[in-house]
Amino acid sequence: MPITAADIYALAPYAKTLGVEFGRLKAESVEARLPHAVALSTGGGAMHGGALMGLADVAAAVCAALNGGEGAVPVPATMESSTHFLRPVLGAAAFAMSRPLHVGRSTVTIEVDIHDDQKRLCTRVTQLVALKRPR
Repeated sequence: MPITAADIYALAPYAKTLGVEFGRLKAESVEARLPHAVALSTGGGAMHGGALMGLADVAAAVCAALNGGEGAVPVPATMESSTHFLRPVLGAAAFAMSRPLHVGRSTVTIEVDIHDDQKRLCTRVTQLVALKRPR
């Protein structure tokens, strides 16, 4: 079932509030971008780790939902998240790419890589996401 950025913003308003923009929206990978904003920065102009985790969580949830099988899009719920900050995203947008590592019946394990505008790996996140079926 195709999903659009407007669908995501309606189902998860936090994605829009944070400023996440979407590119590719496919089960095999989801691409998202978080533009640089002073309000999302910390000392020295680096993007705040919480903003990067928010970007990763949104990208992982969308990817998990797209791997939920046939029928209505399931509601994703993050069960576990592990974040590794490898280098700062300095004064530029952050680019996330999420992909499934394992797809089960009711959970999906997702890996998200976040790069800076120079394509350097800055953050890697692994999440276990539960899929709740709408009633």
